[in-house]
Amino acid sequence: MSLGGCGERGPTETPSAPPQASAPDAATLLDAAIAGPARSKEDRARDQWRHPKETLQFFGVDPTMTVVEVWPGAGWYARILAPYLKSGGGVYYAAQIDPRSNERAGTLVEQFKAEFSDRDLFGDVRVTTLGDGELAPAGSADAVLTFRNVHNWAASGDADEHFKAIFAALKPGGILGVVDHRASEGASDEDVSSGYMTESAVRKIAEEAGFEFVAATEINANPKDTKDHPFGVWTLPPVRRSSPSAGQIDPAFDRTKYDSIGESDRMTLKFMKPRS
Repeated sequence: MSLGGCGERGPTETPSAPPQASAPDAATLLDAAIAGPARSKEDRARDQWRHPKETLQFFGVDPTMTVVEVWPGAGWYARILAPYLKSGGGVYYAAQIDPRSNERAGTLVEQFKAEFSDRDLFGDVRVTTLGDGELAPAGSADAVLTFRNVHNWAASGDADEHFKAIFAALKPGGILGVVDHRASEGASDEDVSSGYMTESAVRKIAEEAGFEFVAATEINANPKDTKDHPFGVWTLPPVRRSSPSAGQIDPAFDRTKYDSIGESDRMTLKFMKPRS
């Protein structure tokens, strides 16, 4: 006797789909970039002073964003930002110093381009030039960041022009993040020869360019920095200057006091391009 078709048929069961792995969150991707293979032992040693995770989170940098770093120099932050943005589908622009300004600048920019041409590691790094056309297409950037550069622009008289170029590159609501060596309030806004600037001077430049101040944080503060060093901020690590002329070493100069201070006291300021 055949049993086929006998009795009542129960409800059809559909096999459940395998659980989908959740995408890594921004903090996880940032941790991976900070711990990633692009960074040297020397880079990592400076994390205690530069606090990259806390700083980028304060600025609200998400891996899906279009981010411009202005004057990335040799690429300390670029070795974090480019892999981080690559991991989330974002875009990284490096708005470099004009390579025609001097021989050292030209060499620096060429070295940067060579290192960051590895797309597997850094993605499509887009190199532009500050002061020579757009940092990025107008109104395209979610965030523009610059680290320890504003004092240079103030010294050369270019700060107003550069902040206006940054403003043009940002979307309405876009963020400008600034870190720089912090002078004590009451110091001369005109004298930046020591490498330090007051927070109020930076805020004034930004606000005159159209930015709204959002917030400040003490993430990169160093209360041990007395800011009265014989060769300005460059007396401190990582430059560790021991004579008035860059590149000249005075073997008799006692570095003990300055090395014990560590890197400079720094302001960390967040601005926004108005939404309307």
